[in-house]
Amino acid sequence: MRAVVLALTVALVVPEFAPDKTYVYNYEALLLGGLPQEGLARAGIKLNSKVHLSAINENTFLMKLMDPLIHEYAGIWPKDPFVPATKLTSALAAQLQIPIKFEYANGVVGKVFAPAGVSPTVLNLHRGILNILQLNLKKTQNIYELQEDGAQGVCRTHYVISEDPKANHITVTKSKDLSHCQERIMKDVGLAYTERCAECTERIKSLIETATYNYIMKPASAGVLIAEATVQEVHQFSPFNEIHGAAQMEAKQTLAFVEIEKTPVVPINADYLARGSLQYEFATEILQTPIHLMKISDAPAQIIEVLKHLVENNVDMVHEDAPLKFVQLIQLLRFSTMENIEAIWAQFKDKPSGRRWLLDALPSVGTPVIVKFIKEKFLAGELTLPEFIQALVVALQMVTADLDTIQLTSLAMHEKIAKIPALREVVMLGYGSMIAKHCVAVPTCSAELLGPIHEIAAEATSKNNIPEITLALKVLGNAGHPASLKPIMKLLPGLRTAATSLPLSVQVDAILAMRNIAKKEPKLVQPVALQLVLDRALHPEVRMVACIVLFEAKPSVALVSSLAGALKTETNMHVVSFAYSHIKSLTRITAPDMAAVAGAANVAIKLMSRKLDRLSFRFSRALQWDFYHTPLMVGAAGSAYMINDAATILPRAVVAKTRAYLAGAAADVLEIGLRTEGIQEALLKSPAADESVDRITKIKRTLRALTNWKDLPNNQPLASAYIKLLGQEVAFVKIDKTIIEELATGPKPRQLLKAALKALQEGIALQYAKPLLAAEVRRILPTAVGVPMELSLYTAAVAAARVNVQATITPPLPEEIETMTLEQLKKTDVQLQAEARPSIALQTFAVMGVNTALIQAAVMARGKIRTITPGKVTARADILKGNYKVEALPVEVPEHIASSENPDEVPVRAPAPFDKTLCLAVPYIEIKGCVELHSHNAAFIRNAPLFYIIGQHSARATVARAEGPAVERLELEVQVGPRAAERLLKQISLIDEETPEGKAFLLKLREILETEDKNRPVSSESSSSRSSSSSSSSSSMSSSRTATIMEPFRKFHKDRVTTENNCQQFSFFRSDTYAKFLGNAVPPVFAVIARAVRVDHKLLGYQLAAYFDKPTARVQLVVTSIAENDNQKICMDGALLSKHKVTAKLAWGPECQQYAVTAKAEAGVLGEFPAARLELEWERLPITVTTYAKKLSKHIPMAAFQAGFRLERVMNSEKEIELTAALPNQRSLNVIARIPEMTLSRMAIPLPFAIPINQDGSLSIQIDEDILSWIQKHIKEE
Repeated sequence: MRAVVLALTVALVVPEFAPDKTYVYNYEALLLGGLPQEGLARAGIKLNSKVHLSAINENTFLMKLMDPLIHEYAGIWPKDPFVPATKLTSALAAQLQIPIKFEYANGVVGKVFAPAGVSPTVLNLHRGILNILQLNLKKTQNIYELQEDGAQGVCRTHYVISEDPKANHITVTKSKDLSHCQERIMKDVGLAYTERCAECTERIKSLIETATYNYIMKPASAGVLIAEATVQEVHQFSPFNEIHGAAQMEAKQTLAFVEIEKTPVVPINADYLARGSLQYEFATEILQTPIHLMKISDAPAQIIEVLKHLVENNVDMVHEDAPLKFVQLIQLLRFSTMENIEAIWAQFKDKPSGRRWLLDALPSVGTPVIVKFIKEKFLAGELTLPEFIQALVVALQMVTADLDTIQLTSLAMHEKIAKIPALREVVMLGYGSMIAKHCVAVPTCSAELLGPIHEIAAEATSKNNIPEITLALKVLGNAGHPASLKPIMKLLPGLRTAATSLPLSVQVDAILAMRNIAKKEPKLVQPVALQLVLDRALHPEVRMVACIVLFEAKPSVALVSSLAGALKTETNMHVVSFAYSHIKSLTRITAPDMAAVAGAANVAIKLMSRKLDRLSFRFSRALQWDFYHTPLMVGAAGSAYMINDAATILPRAVVAKTRAYLAGAAADVLEIGLRTEGIQEALLKSPAADESVDRITKIKRTLRALTNWKDLPNNQPLASAYIKLLGQEVAFVKIDKTIIEELATGPKPRQLLKAALKALQEGIALQYAKPLLAAEVRRILPTAVGVPMELSLYTAAVAAARVNVQATITPPLPEEIETMTLEQLKKTDVQLQAEARPSIALQTFAVMGVNTALIQAAVMARGKIRTITPGKVTARADILKGNYKVEALPVEVPEHIASSENPDEVPVRAPAPFDKTLCLAVPYIEIKGCVELHSHNAAFIRNAPLFYIIGQHSARATVARAEGPAVERLELEVQVGPRAAERLLKQISLIDEETPEGKAFLLKLREILETEDKNRPVSSESSSSRSSSSSSSSSSMSSSRTATIMEPFRKFHKDRVTTENNCQQFSFFRSDTYAKFLGNAVPPVFAVIARAVRVDHKLLGYQLAAYFDKPTARVQLVVTSIAENDNQKICMDGALLSKHKVTAKLAWGPECQQYAVTAKAEAGVLGEFPAARLELEWERLPITVTTYAKKLSKHIPMAAFQAGFRLERVMNSEKEIELTAALPNQRSLNVIARIPEMTLSRMAIPLPFAIPINQDGSLSIQIDEDILSWIQKHIKEE
């Protein structure tokens, strides 16, 4: 009985408005954006009005707003009050009070009608009220769910209907999940090439949207009356994760019944036009920048003003507000007509600076007007080819892809563009990208858009026009439309007989063209790709490329397992290696969107043999790595593919790709690919392809074949490369014999050098500024109020530099510089002066708020970075005397050389800001650098990443002269040859241990070192004593305790064991011969002096002297301080003891006596295998080095285990490290490392290539005299 009563009640719930009556309601709408916590900034608007509703007929009604009043809010919530927006109210009052018509039947709003004078912004405010009246009430249910139409689209809506007999009313609660909509009304800008990562937001979401409607229905004479309706809608966004805090856009509405009047609402005397339905209508929000930049009153005049500011204030260095001005310029151009832009171009096209700024800004405007303007100016000859390509590439990526702007094939077919292949390729690739963008905005986009490209592909195939087929495939790949799969499959090998006759490069391009289709329709691509991988009749490269496409299509466990099973019987090891390495790398992937593939790979890898792990790197490989941090929803991934085959001399193809994840979205950021198909085929016809010879002989023959490039075919591309940005191919190049001829017949190095010297003598003055709109990412969402909220991120940067270079050449260059010989050039003294002031400014804006042509209210976070690095140097090269000098001269430094700040960030009330200044004075040159840090964040409210970002932060770097004598200049001088000794500023001498002075110095140094030893940790002393007591027996102990100790290390020329102990091994450094300072016997070979020249003429800096004693094959380097009373030195000594042994010693400290490390490297035989051994021995090391070495040693066991090494605890010497490597064969390596307390070993390590060393230590390769002479010929002057 209860259910029957409720059903009868529900049947009366549908609201009705009686004819001849006007229903009066009070209406209030509030929209606030920001962080919901108190004490933080928020911004928004509030609308108050009376609403009059009256019926024209049974299903048509009029609605009129009376006495509208708009308030705005921008302040600290909830302290600051709403402020009346008088100007805005008066500007909108006339439109707001125009009645509108709407259809309304059974609680559902139909079409909306309004005069043409009502702007979309005002009509959307009316829709916000009509949205409250939208009630899909069922007569037989009180709890149900449906997809309901509304202002934000068709979204999931949950109804709960209940009655209150005591209060005599019915309550209706309606909840909308705006994150699950059948049709969502929104606009995205800058996100067309990103992919929604649904798996990334399954557990953690960055954007949550919900709305709740509460109605109180009361009985009335004509049915039921909406007595009161309240709406609360929340949009919550965080770039990381909502559980860490999120910005919030909150909308509230209240509609309360007041009275019924007899006076009807009268429409105005105008035509009421159909203006759509209840759904929000976008107007100029796309053109309107959400950043409150300026009031646009006279766009052409303001454009000229901003252009002049940019030209005049970015000459010597970039202005700190240049990025903001550049964004202003883009905003003004978006509101300009074609006539306005034509007039501005006519004024600035002959002014180089203004022209550059205008051409940099126009492509970023992104309107169809700009594309038309760029096309017309190029066809009229007013743009150069580089200017046109640069502008067109950016414009095609920025422009809104509608049906009008997509029709660019006519531009590609224009006679002037068709004559330039590179330009036509840019236009065609852009056409494919625009179709891809259009299909993102309109998922039901027509396949007819690709009709012209399908026709081009079909015609090119019939004529066997390979370049045209390739271009068509790349365009189809950019578009990524599923309708293109059938035309692409006609060009796939194995699926159609005719395709097998096409070149391999076309087959590969056809497979790669399916990648973007796989992102939309993976089920269509997966079986095709798998069939290609498993077809053993196809070329291995085709199969491996198909493997890439297969895994990008995210195959199921069944498909991956099928592939793994088929690989068990695969005979081509390159295909096996590529697929196995690809599957194995996928098992380690952590990105959420690849989780299912990673699981499938983990199953498949168990079906494959572990022996495949030992395949050499000479086989084809696929590598993937990634990092994903779930709490912050950020990540990065990278992949690299190297494709080879059995006949390959060079790699056939190399591909590298990077991918990024942020806030539930993913994008393929950058991809670069290189193929060498033409070179491969040319080399396979040469003796280099002989499989009976080893790889080294192949390399020699390959080099010889490449030197004879004139014999290569004319009509065959030798190599190709492409680059993709955000998944779209933006450029590709094919290298053929023609390009090689152009490079080979170009200017010779000698001619280029002469031209450069002539230009330097005349002087070079450059001034350049380059702006860039690096990011414009926007999402515009309608709210229940009828006003759109916007989330946007803008990043703009401007780089500027001024360079002046002047050279003085003695003797002067001859007038006819072409007659100058190399001998004359060697006698030339060149002095160069250069000054540069590179600088860059960057500004980023993150905005959340309301953005319409009439209403702007938003919370904005802003970041600014500016760096200036001035420099002034002189350089001198006296080639005849062998003297080269570079001087850094003082320059005028701005107050801050680098700064980063967000001055207009959300204000907070933190307990106390963090302020700190860090300064560091650079010794000798008397320069002090300081970093000033300031942070005032909101972390006191909540300990979360977002609240650490919110606040005021700044960092400034300053450079100033420190206390002390001023520095005139910094010098770096190099002197080569017999005059090196004359350039040394301080006489170099080393302590002789045999002299009384030397003995006294060493005795004093020993006392200092003993004092340091007493202060060392006890563990260090104990380990040292243990080492000394056990070093004599360590060899025998290790021989008995481990099986990894190698056989004795023998010299090549004798079969005897080297039993010398450490003292004998390094006795050379302790002999009388070594003790002698080479500077006493031979002059330095060269000298390097680095010093600071001060006004007090005090010597400060360092000098390096290099000595070489040919009879003893000994080299000595000594670095000393040129300051008085400073005996710190660094000594490096090396000697070639035999053709199989070299030894060296590094010592430093006072007179090079405090610390020392000795090294010996030798080649020999280990058992029957050629081997090499490296030994390091130290007498004493700084405490810092030993401390960190002990900390590092704790991680060695785990690292060794992961690398496949065997570890055994052995009491090795604590002051020695020994590394031995042996070659059992030319493709494997045995390694044993002895370090203190342990021995590491690993046998039969596979090598990616053969090592050309024979068993007797000789090399199995000889330098080809023909190749060597060819190289020398091209290096020398012709």
